[in-house]
Amino acid sequence: MAHGSKHFDIIAPRSSFYQGPFGRICPDLPGWSPPGVPEVKLDDFFTEIAVKHMIEVPGKKPSDLIGDENNLDTKFGSNIPAGYTYFGQFIDHDITFDPASSLMRRNDPSGLLNFRTPRLDLDNVYGAGPADQPYLYEQSGEHKGIKLAIGEIAGTGLPDLPRFHDIALIGDMRNDENSIVSQLQLAFLLAHNELVDRAKAAGIPVEERLEAARKTLRWLYQHIVWNDFLRRVTEPAIHKCALALESACGGRRRWVCGLDDVYRWKHQPFMPVEFSVAAYRFGHSMVRNAYQTNNPVRGFGNFAPIFDKTGTAPTPPGPDDLRGFRPMDSRNAIQWDWFLPMTSSSGPFPQMARKIDTKLANALAFLHEGPAGYPLNVLAFRNLKRGWTFQLPSGTAMANKFCLKPVPLKKHEPDALWYYILRESEIGGGNHLGAVGSIIVCAVFAGLLKGDSNSWFSQQPCWRPDNDPLLKPGTDNVDDRSWTLASIIRIAGIKADGIGFAP
Repeated sequence: MAHGSKHFDIIAPRSSFYQGPFGRICPDLPGWSPPGVPEVKLDDFFTEIAVKHMIEVPGKKPSDLIGDENNLDTKFGSNIPAGYTYFGQFIDHDITFDPASSLMRRNDPSGLLNFRTPRLDLDNVYGAGPADQPYLYEQSGEHKGIKLAIGEIAGTGLPDLPRFHDIALIGDMRNDENSIVSQLQLAFLLAHNELVDRAKAAGIPVEERLEAARKTLRWLYQHIVWNDFLRRVTEPAIHKCALALESACGGRRRWVCGLDDVYRWKHQPFMPVEFSVAAYRFGHSMVRNAYQTNNPVRGFGNFAPIFDKTGTAPTPPGPDDLRGFRPMDSRNAIQWDWFLPMTSSSGPFPQMARKIDTKLANALAFLHEGPAGYPLNVLAFRNLKRGWTFQLPSGTAMANKFCLKPVPLKKHEPDALWYYILRESEIGGGNHLGAVGSIIVCAVFAGLLKGDSNSWFSQQPCWRPDNDPLLKPGTDNVDDRSWTLASIIRIAGIKADGIGFAP
């Protein structure tokens, strides 16, 4: 039986003229299925790949590795600071969310709804705005409906996400699923509120302060995504040519997408499944088993597992792990110079993300969704199976489509697009994506930024953070001459070398 039934092929058009919330970069390429494997055996096939070939240290539980994290860094660590793993997650939560898709059925991209706007507009921070989601904003005072609500770690005076019955009141609940992304969400909330105060100091009328602060934070965020995050995780030459500011007739300047033949749309950007289901899932391989969180409370040299460390049976989240969906514990508050390169970083810091390769940390192999104590590696299994359900093309087919020499795969290795992109990066050293992965990721982000009529690429192409009236060059970007994710931490007023607010 063919990979896709006739019924599916009819309702999931592959025409290049099709436009919907989800779509395809290469609608002409057939979906990949493991050769010689009948559909009823697919789960067994993908499970074998995930368990036998995609676990970082086979035969070990997460708890066996906590004390060996420094040695694991030497063997598996990349040159990407660990904070960018979770910034990548934060970005994903800003641009895509499909709660209706399922591994239990094949999915028609034309029938899915992207519940996130395919724009880098921070709707995971601002929600639908104070009129539709007033609970995200302050409820009284001069800045009612203008500043974002902030909570407190009980009994400490330290900031946390606002919560009601321990549930975070934020634009996207996924940004509370672990302590690191939760604290990153908090940093954006605090940065917005600081920009509101700067708007007030600049004499901007109270009714205009929300939009002034929101616009500056959105544009700075877009700048950081393109010039900081993507520069770190993609191939430099591809990133450079993907979006360039060029001179035009009449002395004008305009942004030109060098990969617009890869990702194009008719009326507005859509979310390509090759990106959301495969290429942008490279961040899963960057997750570590454990992290040092902060010196003032947890202490230097003490690692907290990102998930439950037992690997034997489900246990509720506790102060010894970084699982989320609960009030923040001060032991888990993030000391950002341990996660990002900052002037106060020293010694073994910042901690580094794992390499982008075909191995997932043991912490991900023991997620409690399979038999207790059995390393199902459910995340790898899901990604492989999900690519099949969406009829994604093979990695080799994508390379040939781009006229690139495909990377060699061993006999046991699947040509699934997600796996291929990880393998391509692994062959290149694992410090950034390879050619196919970089082309897909850069093409989509360049298209989203250029296609957003409210982005600074469209509205004010020569805008720079240095020229924004609410930003402070030399203070907000103190760590180097560029504006990076650390700038958000500076603006938020969070102490880089500890927890709490900077003086």
